[in-house]
Amino acid sequence: MLDRLFRQTDVPRSYRATFLHLYFDIGWFGVLSGSAVSFLTIYAARLGASALQIGLIAASSAAVNLLIAIPSGRWLERRDTRRAVFGASVFYRLGYALWIPLPWLFDAQGQIWALIVLSFLMAIPLAPLGVGFNALFAEAVPERYRAFVAGNRNVLFAFAYMASSLVCGYLLEAVAFPGGYQIVFAIGFFGAAMSSLHLYFIRPQREDALPHPSALAADSPSPASSARGLASVMRLDVLRGPFRKVLILLFFFHFSHYICTPLYPLYNVNVLNLSDDHIGIGTALFYLTVLIGSVQLHRIVNHLGHRRVTGWGVVGMALYPALLAFSRTVWHYYAVSLIGGFTWALAGGAYANYILERIPPADRPSHLAWYNVALNAAILAASFFGTALGNWTGLATALFLSGLLRLLAGIMILKRE
Repeated sequence: MLDRLFRQTDVPRSYRATFLHLYFDIGWFGVLSGSAVSFLTIYAARLGASALQIGLIAASSAAVNLLIAIPSGRWLERRDTRRAVFGASVFYRLGYALWIPLPWLFDAQGQIWALIVLSFLMAIPLAPLGVGFNALFAEAVPERYRAFVAGNRNVLFAFAYMASSLVCGYLLEAVAFPGGYQIVFAIGFFGAAMSSLHLYFIRPQREDALPHPSALAADSPSPASSARGLASVMRLDVLRGPFRKVLILLFFFHFSHYICTPLYPLYNVNVLNLSDDHIGIGTALFYLTVLIGSVQLHRIVNHLGHRRVTGWGVVGMALYPALLAFSRTVWHYYAVSLIGGFTWALAGGAYANYILERIPPADRPSHLAWYNVALNAAILAASFFGTALGNWTGLATALFLSGLLRLLAGIMILKRE
């Protein structure tokens, strides 16, 4: 099937092995995401975690990333991107294995705080992994194929996510708590290990490779390399260029996206009273429409461009929390999941390439490091603000207001020329 797909899009044979490993990487990452990652906050909610504690699971990781994103970018500039990404992924994903024995070691509150601490520690290798993978993707996939590869990756991710979430939802209903979650975490760790294995085999395309930033510095000093002091170390020149506006827009987008993170599990468990099986089916339906939308992503991007597809996708994403706020039955939850998946296929599939379009090819690590700062600052702020908003207005009202923020974020992206 993949060979036929390659022929249809005239992908040169020299690219196919790399693209294939990118597909297997995201497929196994979909298994991880549909199992351990997807059910982590649900597990915390069933242990009795508060909105603050659920927010801290995301916030602890974001805080570390915020502090070391720029040093990670500088570190990556001096290393082979592929090897650095692979090494960081191994150290990061070993942390998933440590989730498995937690029920044997701690009581409910002990497990919650252990998950927060582990998220904090896992964030240390996650920072270079997050910065480095986007750079590696740009090096490995020529610009003319990025929408095509991103769309195919989204299809495979959605399929793997859908299948693993259905299986895990069934397992959690069939196996007594907390044993079912230990099995789910083990499935996630296996998916994480396989994803890292395929990252090792991704190769940059030599014909599209540009001189490494450090090599450029050796021949002719750039403003950043000739400068001295804090501005040079922090690469503040990135913030003085046109990329600053992109960072502001994406900060607001991610803030409106992640503000719902501490709200969803509490609303689904405590208000809608959904079972693990219901949540697994809803997640599968969400990624069913992600799959459908991703199949059309390449065609839509060719017509509208990455920025507009991102903007319209974010506008559509406003529907998910806004409609969920009015849901009262599991069938409402299923319908909202179908709508949310399609809009995420557009935004999630296009925004990374929208970023890459606005980054100088010879200076990707530093620009991506600043994007990582904006992303994690948004996650950190959203984690605490979402918790406070939910406590102040109630979960349903907070979800509706989050939808309005997403609508505004999408309009801002569409308005930028």
